Amino acid sequence: MPVPHFITIVSGLPRSGTSLMMQILEAGGMPLLTDIGTYEFEPVNRTRHDCSWVQQAPGSAVKVIYALLRHLPAGFEYRLVLMRRDPEEVPFSHTVMLRRIGTPGVAPLPDRMANAFAADLETVLAEISRRPEFRLLEVDFTACLQDPAGVAARLNDFLGGTLNTERAATVPDPGLRRR
Repeated sequence: MPVPHFITIVSGLPRSGTSLMMQILEAGGMPLLTDIGTYEFEPVNRTRHDCSWVQQAPGSAVKVIYALLRHLPAGFEYRLVLMRRDPEEVPFSHTVMLRRIGTPGVAPLPDRMANAFAADLETVLAEISRRPEFRLLEVDFTACLQDPAGVAARLNDFLGGTLNTERAATVPDPGLRRR
């Protein structure tokens, strides 16, 4: 199968399922642009000042913090897979994640901060909607768990038929809904 010329960007609010989406894409056979052992790519964090990493991204999926989407350079085609999650689930998921990494004393994400992130995300989406190099597919976290085959099929259509949908659909674990 030919390598896509576009860059697949996975983004969303904190705890929205971006790592799950990276796992789905990886299982479906999409190359990932990541650092060893993570679904992050350190150079992405410098995008505001240095976008040179974008040169190596066509044909791959890369996770980008939503606030940095506006700084991606023109001259490339981006397929943005935006993860959405019920805002009611985010504080609980954040608390579970903090316990899992051994920092249970840290306070969960305050509602006002989550609301500020959500408002900022909508501003960023409005900005990139005016940029012709972006195409957008919104994916609901819960849909990944409840209908993985349907989500894999939508992803495959959006990404030009390059995914192994059977393998991609095996990744989501319904137990993640409470994590």
